Amino acid sequence: MAKISVVIPSYNTSEFIEETLRSVLNQDYANSECIVMDGGSTDGTLDILRRYEGKIIWRSEKDEGQSDAINKGLKLASGDILAFLNADDVYEKDCFKKVAAFFENHPDAMWVCGKCRIIGKNGEETHRPMTWLRNLWLRHYTYGRLLIVNFIPQPSVFWRKELTEEIGAFPVEDQWVMDYEYWLRAGRKYDPGFIPDYLASFRIHPSSKTSVNPTRNVRDGMKAARKHTDSKRAIMLGYLVNSGTVLFYCTTDALFRIRRAFRGASA
Repeated sequence: MAKISVVIPSYNTSEFIEETLRSVLNQDYANSECIVMDGGSTDGTLDILRRYEGKIIWRSEKDEGQSDAINKGLKLASGDILAFLNADDVYEKDCFKKVAAFFENHPDAMWVCGKCRIIGKNGEETHRPMTWLRNLWLRHYTYGRLLIVNFIPQPSVFWRKELTEEIGAFPVEDQWVMDYEYWLRAGRKYDPGFIPDYLASFRIHPSSKTSVNPTRNVRDGMKAARKHTDSKRAIMLGYLVNSGTVLFYCTTDALFRIRRAFRGASA
């Protein structure tokens, strides 16, 4: 049975991290480890981590940001299969079983992703049109399309330890799109596998990066893509598709907020 190691970078995430930890520890999979790399939280996160002493590996120290925390955790990882999960996201039931089965049945695969829901602050599913659009891209993956737009859902990505040994660490200088830059590096060498099930949920809330500055995610993502292609066509398509994605996200987000406010007023 392959060992799965999950790294959780955290900093002042006491509102969500316990749910994240439980989604890892409650997997019905006997061979896994959970590594939390905390950046020196002051909000009660450490009290939560102490309650899980013996069930998780954790460190709390200053770092150079999210990528640095992930890289430190990966150095501690002893698993055959690796992943990182942000401290406000969660895994779905049987996620690890499905991932392990995929790698066992596809010995040449180096990385894999599954579908991923988008949830709100209280765990309610939201932004379904965005999820549908991302799933559509996933079903029709090509590296050329990945150069245009980042449709890989980070919480549902797992990879073999050998991949990190081959392509290196996450970029510390790209704190906003370090996952996308990593998928581009991995994708240049290996196509990802696809598990057509929901493996995780990605949480959007007022302080998440996606909510704080969606345009920066797109801008930095385009910069990352330009490191891997000289194609003017890909760059232009990337600009058009990503601009449309931001507009689509902002529109669906506004509609969701209006609907939630209407329901609250009607209650």
